[in-house]
Amino acid sequence: MRNTLKVLRAERDWSQADLADRLGVSRQTVNALETGKYDPSLPLAFKLSRLFARPIEEIFQPEE
Repeated sequence: MRNTLKVLRAERDWSQADLADRLGVSRQTVNALETGKYDPSLPLAFKLSRLFARPIEEIFQPEE
C-alpha cells in the first residue's frame, strides 16, 4: 500500500520519533509504515487520519 506519511510528516517538520510519540507506537513502526513494509491496523489508520486531519483514503492508497 502506498502512503503519503513521509510527506505529511515532513510538512510538519516532525521526525519519525515525533510521529511515533504522537501515535503511541515505536519509531520502527513509523519507518515500516513509510516504507510500505507494514500496513496499519484500522485503529492506527484512524489515529493517523485524525492527527493529519485527512481522510484515510488520502493518506493510504492501494497498489494498483
